[in-house]
Amino acid sequence: MSATSGSVVGIGVDAVEIMRFRESLSRTPTLLGRMFTAHEVTSLEGRSDSVPSLAARFAAREAVMKAMGVGLGAFDFHDVWVENEEGGRPVLQVSGRADALARERGISSWHLSLTHTDGLAIAYVVATR
Repeated sequence: MSATSGSVVGIGVDAVEIMRFRESLSRTPTLLGRMFTAHEVTSLEGRSDSVPSLAARFAAREAVMKAMGVGLGAFDFHDVWVENEEGGRPVLQVSGRADALARERGISSWHLSLTHTDGLAIAYVVATR
């Protein structure tokens, strides 16, 4: 589905302070496995600093919740993840409860944009039918 087809069901945006996120990961190392899929973690290996990209991926999960109009706990963090196409474009994937909620709302596709600066990671999500 192209970005111009379908109707918008919801829009979500979230911003994460990278330093604060870094501190949380440092304080609680188990957060990495609780929040991110193994594929997400391994796909970022080799980067000099993966925390900004992880923060953007965390923001994507929050933005999905906002786009669907649900709160924290409506689905597991592993129910939503980000993969990158060969050219680098981020693609949102949903499964489990997140997928069930999306289907209930008539969502058939997702559009995702991620960005980060030295201090802030931002995710923008558009849910369409």
